Amino acid sequence: MRKDVRILLVGEPKVGKTSLIMSLVSEEFPDVVPYRAEEITIPADVTPERVPTHIVDYSEQTDEQLFQEISKANVICIVYSVNNKKSIEKVTSHWIPLITENTDKDSRVPLILVGNKSDLVEHSSMETILPIMNQYSEIETCVECSAKNLKNISELFYYAQKAVLHPTGPLYCPEKKTMKSLCVKALTRIFKVSDSDNDGILNDSELNFFQRTCFNTPLEPQALEDVKNVVRKNLSDGVCDNGLTLKGFLFLHTLFIQRGRHETTWTVLRRFGYDDDLELNQDYLFPPLKVPPDCTTELNHNAYLFLQSVFDKHDKDRDCALSPEELTDLFDVFPYMPWGPDVNNTVCTNDQGWITYQGYLSQWTLTTYLDVQRCLEYLGYLGYSIMAEQESQAAGITVTRDKKIDLQKKQTQRSVFRCNVFGDSGSGKSGFLQAFLGCNLARQNMIREEHKSYYAISTTYVYGQEKYLLLHEVFPDFDFLSDADLACDIVCFVYDVSNPHSFEYCAKVFKQYFMDSKTPCMMIAAKSDLPEVRQMYGCSPLEFCRKHKMPPPQSFTCNTAAAPSRDIYSKLTTMAMYPHARLRCMCTCNRCTFCLCQNFLNSELLQMVRAKVYAVVLRRHVSQTDLKSSTFWLRASVGATVFAVLGFAMYRVLLKPR
Repeated sequence: MRKDVRILLVGEPKVGKTSLIMSLVSEEFPDVVPYRAEEITIPADVTPERVPTHIVDYSEQTDEQLFQEISKANVICIVYSVNNKKSIEKVTSHWIPLITENTDKDSRVPLILVGNKSDLVEHSSMETILPIMNQYSEIETCVECSAKNLKNISELFYYAQKAVLHPTGPLYCPEKKTMKSLCVKALTRIFKVSDSDNDGILNDSELNFFQRTCFNTPLEPQALEDVKNVVRKNLSDGVCDNGLTLKGFLFLHTLFIQRGRHETTWTVLRRFGYDDDLELNQDYLFPPLKVPPDCTTELNHNAYLFLQSVFDKHDKDRDCALSPEELTDLFDVFPYMPWGPDVNNTVCTNDQGWITYQGYLSQWTLTTYLDVQRCLEYLGYLGYSIMAEQESQAAGITVTRDKKIDLQKKQTQRSVFRCNVFGDSGSGKSGFLQAFLGCNLARQNMIREEHKSYYAISTTYVYGQEKYLLLHEVFPDFDFLSDADLACDIVCFVYDVSNPHSFEYCAKVFKQYFMDSKTPCMMIAAKSDLPEVRQMYGCSPLEFCRKHKMPPPQSFTCNTAAAPSRDIYSKLTTMAMYPHARLRCMCTCNRCTFCLCQNFLNSELLQMVRAKVYAVVLRRHVSQTDLKSSTFWLRASVGATVFAVLGFAMYRVLLKPR
């Protein structure tokens, strides 16, 4: 909505321009009419549309001053005298051509014809004016009034204000008596966003939600039935199964516009984010969202619920995957197709190559993490703020706290972790990414080069918690690594065990960029199904890892009959989640000794039992005299030491097989 409205009154001398302004302000006809009224500003609280209105009077100023006022005006009232034929003729012979020459063709200013001094004649000038209105599409309406009798004075300026705030031009073509294509396109998107079950019909529940969203009040059952009856009488296929079809929805808005109620259509359009040019407003698509340095962005629970409802809405065959047709239907409310063929190689797909439910959520998670502004835009197209009843799309985004704070507190609330994958050309980085999505070597060989993706994202589990792991393949250019290439939660170095020169690149990158950083690193011995050869480097990969206090190289291959193992990805996520801990086990199987010990030590039961034991011991068996005795403290120290040594020895014995 505009912040203000500027109305310019032009016309021949003595037609009553100044009198109209003075009568509006003083609510009475002035005894003495000044030569020209000064610019008047009417406050927002006294105007029908609650918008400040500036009224400017033109009275024989210079041409330059007139041209400046025309360029600044939002609407122009051409005033003529109903009892002066010459002033009517000047409307078409002088004023409309003058205004047309001094305004842009693409943004014509709406015009209102004002017939003043209607108190001096008994007939109407409408017969003469109607042909002019039909000839010039920029003329919004014509009003006959009288400054002397105060007839239609308020209505005149209301129509002028309405012509700016709710213009007919962008919505309707009077010659064809149909809505313009941009208006139809916008209303079609609004219909599809409001159709929650995607059945092509707005049922009573959906219509009531739409009415409440746009006009803050539900429709009474009888009023709802009356609306549908109007559509039934005029359109055979406007109502189906007692619901409003798209044709019926468009017909209703055409009817509103034809009956002069285009403010109804504009209210709907603006509620769904459209501006005066019927384009989605930038403020609607990109609401403010502050993301401090070293913080990341994730979708919150409400946003995931909304995206789940969108998926369910378009998964018509209920196979938990989106076919190409279903995906096209989902993105029909977008001005362009946001996902290219590379997305199918970025997230999990089914055997037919269709994006699964998990893959769908993963792609949204990836977009939010890498480009949150684009995510806000996409959520805007889907109507998140309207359908989820939120203030804006920003309400669906969580900005995580600074990573430094996570390291200090040794815990994190984040659910998305980034792993940058380094490796020389041909080392198996792409295969490592695709294996994360369940693709073995045979399926990977079917991927076309132009559809290749440098990202892969899916879920893993760390001690029973679902987390997203984002893998990013870094281009192997040692001398030109950007900040984005280095910023991550964990670094993965991939080398080919069958290539003697493959490990050297990984070692150089580690020493150059990560040796002194606190980012955890892991070596991946890829293509482990091939014969291993000695790496042409100063030390073996195992010795290198020991020297730099890294876990030993992890064997990996994607040349398997079934989907490759995902254990390595759980280990990566665990290291990213606990960068401060040197994990000996690095798995989350919940079956091995380490995992069982971890789960047991962290269990609430053990914490509660330990607290109660301490309380009982200190309360029942230790007196104040004992606490002051050095013998007591000696026995306690020895007991604690023996307990610690035995516990550590048992821990080493249990983990030795691993």
